[in-house]
Amino acid sequence: MTDRYASLDQWIDAHFDEEVRFLQALVQVPTDTPPGNNAPHAERTAELLAGFGIPAERFPVPAAEVHAYGMQSVTNLIARRRYADGGPVIALNAHGDVVPPGEGWTHDPYGGEVVDGKLYGRASAVSKCDFATYTFATRAIEALGLPLKGGVELHFTYDEEFGGELGPGWLLKHGHTKPDYEIAAGFSYQVVTAHNGCLQMEVTVHGVMAHAAIPHTGVDALQGATAILSALYAQNAQYKKISSQVPGITHPYLNVGRIEGGTNTNVVPGKVVLKLDRRMIPEEDPVAVEADIRRVITEAAAAVPGVTVEIKRLLMAHALQPLPGNRPLVAALQRHGEAVFGEPIPESGTPLYTDVRLYCERGIPAVIYGAGPRTVRESNAKRADEHIVLDDLRRATKVVARTLLELLG
Repeated sequence: MTDRYASLDQWIDAHFDEEVRFLQALVQVPTDTPPGNNAPHAERTAELLAGFGIPAERFPVPAAEVHAYGMQSVTNLIARRRYADGGPVIALNAHGDVVPPGEGWTHDPYGGEVVDGKLYGRASAVSKCDFATYTFATRAIEALGLPLKGGVELHFTYDEEFGGELGPGWLLKHGHTKPDYEIAAGFSYQVVTAHNGCLQMEVTVHGVMAHAAIPHTGVDALQGATAILSALYAQNAQYKKISSQVPGITHPYLNVGRIEGGTNTNVVPGKVVLKLDRRMIPEEDPVAVEADIRRVITEAAAAVPGVTVEIKRLLMAHALQPLPGNRPLVAALQRHGEAVFGEPIPESGTPLYTDVRLYCERGIPAVIYGAGPRTVRESNAKRADEHIVLDDLRRATKVVARTLLELLG
């Protein structure tokens, strides 16, 4: 078996330049979400896969559903590789949608430029790199010509930034796939088996517009919003007193990521809209968390005369709780990860939330593992100059290929 793994490694090394070019081609097609016009990237991905002899089925999500989520187009892909009977089907899922680049880049965010062993570009680390990891790991196990049982499915989806319901959630809901195991895009130095949940809400604060010269004739929505913000931020101090028992996860926290309102500098603002993100540790009850946030907002608004509020839930992503059946995946990834990287690959949790929860909610054992550094910050994911270290991409591809060969061979 050792010789088989050595042969896998050699194939990946021999085709690594091709893998890098594949990733560059994926980075060069923007998938900024918003606005979320992601179907063109799916078409380009399918075209590149076809060039490797891997046909991909296209699953366009109906426009009405996509527009209701605030996106423009979503086409998910499944490439099914079937081998002999008697083995499991392992899905490999990475998402192509990504937040817009923002400011501060020193490299073209859509260039895929390689400098000093790093490939730069938006989504190079999260998670177009794992389009490459998973595609070339699959090609590697097939290239050896060894007997394989079961199958591999490449799930390339386009709704992670908005919660995943139109990505893996849509494929699973409509019965387009039901794998036995799933590995989802992640980083190389840990196998993640648990993650935070996420509650996102929109709070609309209503006042009454008035001329700034006679402010007493209006109701200042911004003052109401300020009271709400102060109450919400005070919660973060309380959240620090709540500790998770999952390694890699600390405590709950809350972030207000967007504020908009008012009409002009000489007008008392009649409406202010806040969007907040509340991360929930696996031990928390999402229903209780949402009820408490609503209470805090309502009580703060009540202290400002004349102000009213509307509270709307935008997203409820449950925490990932590990399923007992994930042990074969965890053990294989850790074993091969240590062999390839030369250090132990721990099992841990992450404060992120991901699409993986959608597989586990349907009873499919799943883990998070792919190409990337030790921390999200190191990769600059969601920041300027996002990048993937190419040596991590090469080695992660070997780890995933070896894991597939062990479980399917």
